[in-house]
Amino acid sequence: MKGRMVLVILAGLAYQISPIQYAAAADRGGVASVYSTESGSRTASGQKLNPQALTAAHRTLPFGTKVKVTNKHNGQSVVVTINDRGPFVRGRVIDVTPAAARVLGFSGLAQVTVDTSN
Repeated sequence: MKGRMVLVILAGLAYQISPIQYAAAADRGGVASVYSTESGSRTASGQKLNPQALTAAHRTLPFGTKVKVTNKHNGQSVVVTINDRGPFVRGRVIDVTPAAARVLGFSGLAQVTVDTSN
């Protein structure tokens, strides 16, 4: 993301924001959920969904972005790579694979922080 501008389209108007502004907008907390475990499915990036990989879905972060996800309840953290889009349920900020959820110490839903400054 270094040195690139990000194009954001709001209400039909295009704006360019710096990567620093973009990352700051993504650094926040919320609810994380666990991906469906249907192996063989494709992610939005075209990769095969691997439940054992440390990957995640985010609505806006570019594919390949590495983010640190921290479970607010127990302090456990994991770095995941964004390779899919979602979650599409209101109030959720990230979907993680079952492997990432195990590292974070939850199944189902958890309150997390998402940090892009890795």
